[in-house]
Amino acid sequence: MAGQSKAAVAAAESELTGRSPGQLMWRRFRRDKVGVTAACVVLLFFAIGLLAPVISWLYGKDPYTRYGQIDPTLLNEYGYPVKPNGGIDGEFWFGLEPLMGRDVLTQLVYGIRTSLFIALAVTVLATATAIVLGIAAGYLGGKWDYAISRLIDLLMAFPNQLFFVAFLPIVTSLFVDPRQETPTYIRVVSVVVVLWILGWMTLARILRGATLSLRDREFVEAAKVSGASPWRIIRKELLPNVVSPTLVQTTYMLPSFVTTAAALSYLGVGMTEPTPDWGRMFATGARVYKSDITYMFFPGIAMVIFVVAFNLLGDSVRDAFDPKSDR
Repeated sequence: MAGQSKAAVAAAESELTGRSPGQLMWRRFRRDKVGVTAACVVLLFFAIGLLAPVISWLYGKDPYTRYGQIDPTLLNEYGYPVKPNGGIDGEFWFGLEPLMGRDVLTQLVYGIRTSLFIALAVTVLATATAIVLGIAAGYLGGKWDYAISRLIDLLMAFPNQLFFVAFLPIVTSLFVDPRQETPTYIRVVSVVVVLWILGWMTLARILRGATLSLRDREFVEAAKVSGASPWRIIRKELLPNVVSPTLVQTTYMLPSFVTTAAALSYLGVGMTEPTPDWGRMFATGARVYKSDITYMFFPGIAMVIFVVAFNLLGDSVRDAFDPKSDR
């Protein structure tokens, strides 16, 4: 028995030894049923956002047409759906938007598309900035480390929510005359820029600390002795060794940017009419919840599911990079 047990352990260790770190990480992740389920949910949300026009075409509705105002039998004299549960029926699966009479399902699908696009763009920009500045500060040290660290401290001192609300109109005015109506793409660019400016510092600090612990390691010293340039050392030696904290932190950043972008729209400084947006749906729901609580149900449940799934995915990715989970 003991001999068989030792043989099994030895075989398992031999199998693990022959695999790359990426293969081991994938093996650990696949064993986590919660993580796999969360990943499927997250991919479903991205698929919904990507295929929003196809879903709208198949469903036969769009997020802009005011069906309730076209057909007077759909809304009552106060602008609320005549049918119970927010007007849910075989024609309008998620009901109708109060006052405007637009279809809730297509509003939600396109709102997911808008929010995920903004959050994904901010996450990519913030991650790239954090990688460049964080690793540079940790490896180069000296005046570079001092300058970058003080910049991080300065930006982290800003009260984020207040800064977003106050600064977003200023950024928008740089592109468009305040007397003119702001195009949707300008609003998207403004939201992305503002969230990016104050969104990269936490990851940069993490990468700086990781780089400080790596720059005196033997493989980095060997690269220096061989005559490799600092850029090559950062790209070939340091960057591959900080993939784990980068990927884990990124999975926490994206849902945070989704909720922040929604909050900006809720406060009226993000996306505005008629662009479908998660935050704008919450703003409408907050105005009409006393008369039509159903309207808030679908965007609220969707937001909770997405954020919880992404946070669970982040936990699973973090555990997958931990070699102790193989024991």
